[in-house]
Amino acid sequence: MAKVKVFALYRKPDDVEAFMRHYQEVHLPLVRKTPGLERIEVNRVTGEGSGQEPEYFLITEMVYPDQDAFRTAIRSDENRAVMRDAGQLAGDRLTVYISEVME
Repeated sequence: MAKVKVFALYRKPDDVEAFMRHYQEVHLPLVRKTPGLERIEVNRVTGEGSGQEPEYFLITEMVYPDQDAFRTAIRSDENRAVMRDAGQLAGDRLTVYISEVME
């Protein structure tokens, strides 16, 4: 079975310090409680390939072992709490992609 990855892409917030404090102290602990989450990796974007200003400020990758685990996770109370907090934290500055890993 193929792993499932969720990518959360955040555009730069107006107040980077306040965003990062909330993200690290509130949001990530909520994400880590999501059932079936195998791994999480947070990436701070520092540049863009052509030298332009990057469109995104932060990219978080969450990995689930398979589709069943992912489906269970997205239906969980823990994920509902994550989504509520993400809406408050980032609103329309957040884009989420879901992918199936091709190995």
